[in-house]
Amino acid sequence: MVLAATQTAGVTTNEHGNEEVQVVEFIIGDDKFAVNLFDVKEIVEASKITPLPHAPAYIRGIIDLRGEITTIVDLRQLLKITKGKSGDTEDLRFIVLDESVTDGKTGVVVDEVTSVLTVNVADIDQTSHGAGEDSHILGVIKKDVGEKGESKKELVIWIDMSGLIREAGGISQS
Repeated sequence: MVLAATQTAGVTTNEHGNEEVQVVEFIIGDDKFAVNLFDVKEIVEASKITPLPHAPAYIRGIIDLRGEITTIVDLRQLLKITKGKSGDTEDLRFIVLDESVTDGKTGVVVDEVTSVLTVNVADIDQTSHGAGEDSHILGVIKKDVGEKGESKKELVIWIDMSGLIREAGGISQS
């Protein structure tokens, strides 16, 4: 197996002996991305974000999520995506990350959450991830999207959320 098990918690083997991973698929700008399902605590509709003075550019601010202060990270900034929706939070979603990924309550802004996928590891191209050791692209998922009789593939970029957050300097409410 090319995929490092320590790098991708959640790799399981199905009844046919194929290795699979579950991911949450989402859209930012014009592109589709995915993160490990086990890195996600919940998905919530966007609410008013209170800006934090002197915070790094990738910190959109904080929200009150059911009585808990949650830091909101702008994934568009971290991934350097320039296309897509503006800063308006009206139609956006927050993916609230599991606390094993960050040092505190943290959510990331995405344009839309599309699905939860179970993907065969064989359908993930791990040779095309980003350049350098600091790349947080685990691979590219080749997803079948064709209609009956049509064979089309859609590419979904699978990112290492914990590595991305760690490289950004971690997120903490302390």
